[in-house]
Amino acid sequence: MNHLLLRPVAAADLADLQRMAAASADGISSLPNDEAKLRRRIEASMQSFASPDDASGEETYLFVLEDRAAHEGRGRLVGCSGIAASAGFFDRFYSYRNEFVVHASAALGVSQRMHTLHLCHDLTGATLLTSFYLEPNYEQGPAAQLLSRARLLFIRANAARFSERIAAESPGVTDAAGQSPFWDAVGRRFFGMAYPEAEAVIGGRSRACIADLMPPSPVYVALLPEDAQWALGQLHPVGELPFSILQDEGFDADSYVDIFDGGPTVEAPLASLRSVRLAREVQVGPAGGVRRWHLLVRPAREGFAAMLAELGEQVDAATAAALGAHPGERLLATPLHEEDAQ
Repeated sequence: MNHLLLRPVAAADLADLQRMAAASADGISSLPNDEAKLRRRIEASMQSFASPDDASGEETYLFVLEDRAAHEGRGRLVGCSGIAASAGFFDRFYSYRNEFVVHASAALGVSQRMHTLHLCHDLTGATLLTSFYLEPNYEQGPAAQLLSRARLLFIRANAARFSERIAAESPGVTDAAGQSPFWDAVGRRFFGMAYPEAEAVIGGRSRACIADLMPPSPVYVALLPEDAQWALGQLHPVGELPFSILQDEGFDADSYVDIFDGGPTVEAPLASLRSVRLAREVQVGPAGGVRRWHLLVRPAREGFAAMLAELGEQVDAATAAALGAHPGERLLATPLHEEDAQ
């Protein structure tokens, strides 16, 4: 497992990102299959990693997962994941908030608890986890854990750059043609465009136009077509793996859904998340004690790197060197399995 290395994206990774974007599912906009957009994302990430400590909040960070054992030791990029420091930095970040209201008539002896969706910008300013993609043949191993969870330790180590509240959008249900039942029932009525077109036009931009076009009144779920009701809060198959990791971390998935496809939007305080709660500082030294599998992170912003490693009380020199760490440098480690916490 220690042949996998997570690191910041570099300019030379463009071709590999294009390959991954071309393989990603239709309707998933976090990794656009567009060379110019990918190039801009790489440049923005490199600037964010290199920017001075007085971060503005508009920073975005993109990480790539490298299998150093592939291609006869030359390495191969097999996944990526990202962070947006502040959701809705340039404008408000909109979601639907799940709420329940009671309609009752004493005269008729009837009381109904109704599920409603309220357009809100509660998550504006939260740090957003983005851009998760992993090649399918790596999904059964621990690569996904490294790809997703190491970001949380990066946030912990650079807390001044991020919000104490973390959120992540998960892709909702779409059909074989990339159409979303939820969007067709709600958003399309007001935007007059199909779901793929709406994602292309609005995705990644300010969502202020949503407030301009969508009605401020609640959406009563019971009035939606059955296929839209069924799709609400459901996951696109490509979202199941990263969503399960976030749930295991302790994210709440019940409060918000995406305004486009109705997929679940999770959120939680950073300090409550498992990887952050169980993280400990470790130093290079004799690897005494019982060795257990950990996510091991070199937290320095510009020199950030993360891998999976068997650790005792300290980190052996060879493992530290694989991360580019120097003698005496303090690293962060969190157990791969909660039962292995010391």
